[in-house]
Amino acid sequence: MKILGVSGSPIKNSNTDRALHMALQATGLETEFVKLTECDIEPCLACLECLDTNECVIGDDGNKLAEKARHADGLIIAGFTPYSSIDARCKAFMERLYPLRHKYGLMQGKPGGAIVTCAIPEDCPGLPNACQNGIEAVQAYMMEEGMNFQGGVKILGNVPCLTCGYGDECATSGLKMIFGPEASLDSVGLSSFENQQEALRQVEELGANIRNVLLGG
Repeated sequence: MKILGVSGSPIKNSNTDRALHMALQATGLETEFVKLTECDIEPCLACLECLDTNECVIGDDGNKLAEKARHADGLIIAGFTPYSSIDARCKAFMERLYPLRHKYGLMQGKPGGAIVTCAIPEDCPGLPNACQNGIEAVQAYMMEEGMNFQGGVKILGNVPCLTCGYGDECATSGLKMIFGPEASLDSVGLSSFENQQEALRQVEELGANIRNVLLGG
């Protein structure tokens, strides 16, 4: 059995990537990790030319990824939340799995899960619940395809303002928006997945749950 893990994070060895690797390892099964920034993938054209073939007519890496998903026994999608919704790469990936739906429901019954990283802590009044929005986007895809959603894990990530070089002085700094007008690079600091004990537990639990579904444990 094989589990496919797909990351939409553009950052090398990001919190999102590391969490996904841990979840895949926790399955104890054969796995494959895909970094979407290394793929050429367009969004769905809504042309329905895939109706009889279960294959997209675009012919880019989205076709190859759909084949990987088709033959995998489980799927974990890991993304981040620019503008408080799932990132465009993950969204395009999910859209390009649409050809697998017609007539046969080729993803039906497979266990899956979501890992979503966001820079907005859940206790920020007046700001969107970005992580939950991202998880619900993945969950909705899996629900519509008849997959067995095993849950979503929220990871606290980092606003780009922490590393852009202008985070303390920029008029539209995300640091100020999220953490208040007195926030600074030093006061906020960088968040690391490995320091988030509850997220670590949930990531391992997600991998174990996917394994148990497949092996009947």
